[in-house]
Amino acid sequence: MPAAIALGTSTFTMSALPGTPAIQNAIPMPFFGTTPFAAPGLGVIASIVMVGFGLWWLSLQQSRARAANEGFDGFGGATAAPAAKPAPDAKLVRERATVSQSFDPEEIEHGHISGDLPSFGVAMTPLVLVVCVNFVMSVIVLPRIDADYLADIRWGETSLAAVGGVWGVCVALAVAIVALIVLNRRRLPALRDTVDAGANASVLPVLSVGSLVGYGAVIAALPAFALVREWVLGVGGGPLVSLAVATNLLAALTGSASGGLTIALDALGSTYLQLAAQHGIDPALLHRVAVISSGTLDSLPHNGAVVTLLAVCGSTHRESYRDIVIVGILGALLALVVVIVLGSIVGSF
Repeated sequence: MPAAIALGTSTFTMSALPGTPAIQNAIPMPFFGTTPFAAPGLGVIASIVMVGFGLWWLSLQQSRARAANEGFDGFGGATAAPAAKPAPDAKLVRERATVSQSFDPEEIEHGHISGDLPSFGVAMTPLVLVVCVNFVMSVIVLPRIDADYLADIRWGETSLAAVGGVWGVCVALAVAIVALIVLNRRRLPALRDTVDAGANASVLPVLSVGSLVGYGAVIAALPAFALVREWVLGVGGGPLVSLAVATNLLAALTGSASGGLTIALDALGSTYLQLAAQHGIDPALLHRVAVISSGTLDSLPHNGAVVTLLAVCGSTHRESYRDIVIVGILGALLALVVVIVLGSIVGSF
């Protein structure tokens, strides 16, 4: 079960699918002037590789479990219910989840929880709206806006290319939230309490991401980091391979895809953008390689999301981590290799 959940939440939907509003897909946008739909063709190919490889492994493990007469109580060949496992430690789950920049689980039971589940269409509509509105903003609306005023010091001396991607994501999420409320109004009698719980749940993850940005700035300012920079940029294979190695290492050290990606781009983003210009590499390709790289070695045993997932599923690293490695790390690394090879041969598409 943990591996199946990881495949659906921490692989292609997080780092490869074009237009995904995942924070990992948004982080490179201000550094490279890209949108959430950067290198869509390569993103789709990477998604197919991750999904295909992951489902192949899960199907293989399912067949092995059935052959060994294993299964859930009442399913498969199991003849007796497994021994009940203690409920996960709520404090541990909250601590690990917060570190991994996810929803603060302490707020899950707050607000009004309706027992009337929405239909499949109602549940899917906000998700589809996020992608569609994001696409319209990135491709149609924002490119037609005259945003020269952003270069003024009052507006941060920035440009539409640097902030447009974030604007598109914010508008898309806002539209999806409004649609969710309208479609589920009868199921939300305590709307204010529910919104309060959601806002409260976002505070700790926001502070966690902010601390990682500050941490990255401090690391980049250290004199010793110059040695690290030279080593990373000296990795053979060109800027794409170098970027992949740097992001993988930092994601592994921090145990966080967004944390490793933030630190890597905050310290080296401008350097890689210059290298891309020198080598004729589309920034969209840098974007996709960086995002996919962040979702590989981040799933090491100390990753907060992994610890939380195992706790919620009542499992352990010994029982489930091997399958998480196969679908969450090996599958993502395979997709990353495919994207780098294709990107190096034919460029971004």
